[in-house]
Amino acid sequence: MKRWFFWLGLVVGFGIAALPQYGQADDPGTCRLDLIVLGIAQDAGKPQIGHHDDPAWKDPAQAEPASAIAIADQQSGARYLFDATPDIKKQLYALDQAAGSSGFRLDGIFLTHAHIGHYLGLAQLGREAMGAKAIPVYAMPAMQSFLTNNGPWSLLIRLKNIALMPLTGGHTFPLEGGLRITPFLVPHRAEYTETVGYRIQGKSKNVIYLPDIDNWAQWDEMGTHLEDIIANNDVLYLDATFYSGDELPGRDISKIPHPTISHTMKRLKPLTAAQKAKIRFIHLNHSNPAHDPTSEASKTIHKAGFNVAQTGERVCLD
Repeated sequence: MKRWFFWLGLVVGFGIAALPQYGQADDPGTCRLDLIVLGIAQDAGKPQIGHHDDPAWKDPAQAEPASAIAIADQQSGARYLFDATPDIKKQLYALDQAAGSSGFRLDGIFLTHAHIGHYLGLAQLGREAMGAKAIPVYAMPAMQSFLTNNGPWSLLIRLKNIALMPLTGGHTFPLEGGLRITPFLVPHRAEYTETVGYRIQGKSKNVIYLPDIDNWAQWDEMGTHLEDIIANNDVLYLDATFYSGDELPGRDISKIPHPTISHTMKRLKPLTAAQKAKIRFIHLNHSNPAHDPTSEASKTIHKAGFNVAQTGERVCLD
């Protein structure tokens, strides 16, 4: 492990800026299956629409794209994206650069659910933009139905820009290079579709990608306990939308439920230092003070033994 400074993308407006990274990540030099973080912000990114006092408008180094991760197979060249965010075009450019290629390649997109930060990027694959050819899009049953029966997504299917690939909760989908992907259901606002997280298994490391969940107690009631998930995996990217419950004055946070970082840390306080170190908080709302590595919130997180994910960090799955 080493401190990895990853210059992600170009400084263009408030897009994916060149950011010095603060988290630790694996050395990509000898890795075949490389997991790369392409964004850590909540669906609308940072800065967020209508919040003109955010310094990220004027300082691209403080901007953050919406949460997404990717897998790059450095031997075969295959690349898989988890969630198609509104920032997809810059994220795919950044993925090409990170994978050591000057050309576009995308072998599949795994979707978690139908909230705006997780699927709107599919529109960029249509004829108004890329005109893609049958990009595999892996989706759960309700997500498949939603895309099939609602425009403009139905047009992507009809024009064969994307090809829907069915997933089943709890069933593992094998990919080349020994990569295995398992979706698992989580409780989250289901206005349109179910919500899943993903277990991503390489030859030596297993990673959990779970950007959205309502709360851990509901998961307990479903028979799944966060502590067991931590014990059986190596790295976990967990929902950290809010640091505390008072970040959005004037809004009823109960209508946008997420486990706060503070609550998650309190629940996981009994864990060992090694178990806590597996966790990398992701999907931070623009209001979350943990975006700033010098904030008291960030200092508290790291002092407690946890980590905040960083755009550009890597995990070797070999």
